[in-house]
Amino acid sequence: MNDDQAHELDARRRMLLLAASFALVSCGGGGSPAPPSPSPSPPQPIPAPPPAKSAKRGVAYNFATLADLQAVSAGVSWWYDWGAHPDNALPANAAAQAAMDFVPMLWNASYDAPSVTAYIEANAIKYLLVLNEPNLVAQANLTPTQAAAAWPGYEAVAAATGAKIVGPAITWGTMPGFSDPVVWMDAFIAAYQAANGGRSPQIDYLAFHWYDYGLADQLDRLAKYGKPFWVTEMANWHTGDGTAAIDTVAKQQAQMTDMVKTCEARADVFRYAWFTGRWNSDVHFTSLLGASPGTLTALGSLYLTLPFTAA
Repeated sequence: MNDDQAHELDARRRMLLLAASFALVSCGGGGSPAPPSPSPSPPQPIPAPPPAKSAKRGVAYNFATLADLQAVSAGVSWWYDWGAHPDNALPANAAAQAAMDFVPMLWNASYDAPSVTAYIEANAIKYLLVLNEPNLVAQANLTPTQAAAAWPGYEAVAAATGAKIVGPAITWGTMPGFSDPVVWMDAFIAAYQAANGGRSPQIDYLAFHWYDYGLADQLDRLAKYGKPFWVTEMANWHTGDGTAAIDTVAKQQAQMTDMVKTCEARADVFRYAWFTGRWNSDVHFTSLLGASPGTLTALGSLYLTLPFTAA
């Protein structure tokens, strides 16, 4: 055997030894076991996109054109018009077209219960506003005792439909002896309990209206009732106090920003609504809509874009 043949034989032996070692390890017969294959990661859920607008933000206004409704729809989730149905001039599917909820209201003790019940059921309405400013003599104008007598009717509609009762919509009023909303509410609850064996009235949400500085303080004062709030009318109409008077659009914009911030930040505020859409004699600079249908004022543009807290 020459040197070349010896080298070739030696190389073949090394190859055989390597092959045998590989076969032994593969069969678990020696050496370190192969590491287990990693388990595949479970598929991660795709996060939901952030909401495009506040679920709380609404408008108190009788929308009579689809163009006006759609003008605010980019930043507003709901509206009401103090009536049990949307304006008849709107198409039947206006709420769906604008991607906004309409919330019916039983303004006082006079209403067609079967019609309201049918509308709520047909449109899967979840909430029912009741009793607009009972302690204002120019509005619903019901004493606490009268309101207590009317309340079982609202409860009957709620029981028939599953809708939650939002109300009464209280504010500082003009009724003698009951201008303070807390005084009116205390007397109302007492009158209802006296007439219903001690049972308290069904109030799923308490509604409140405010047109001045200090919204947070007013809500704090009403927290004693233990109910979440709908601030169903708000703006600042402060007058006659020097620089504090709201006499420019810029001042109203500042107040809107503050009030919206308060409502968005508070967990006890479920919804809120700016007053109003369009007002021809707008001495308080509160209109969201411009002179032409489908247009916004500077205040309206601000309302649609103010920051909000995602639910």
